[in-house]
Amino acid sequence: MKKKELNDLKQKEVKDLKALVSKKKLELIESSVKIAKNAQKNVKFNWKVKKEIAQIMSIIRVKELETN
Repeated sequence: MKKKELNDLKQKEVKDLKALVSKKKLELIESSVKIAKNAQKNVKFNWKVKKEIAQIMSIIRVKELETN
């Protein structure tokens, strides 16, 4: 994820970020199924999606700590 995209995510609300995380998790599951069926060649895609999920979850955690 690029720096600009991360800055855009930091501006969003926690509710929107949680929705994005659930969307990314669904994308990860679909990709895993495609890899298992040999329909997708890009195996590093899963790694990229997992990294994006972790970054978004970190932003959510920081926002939650700031509000408390």
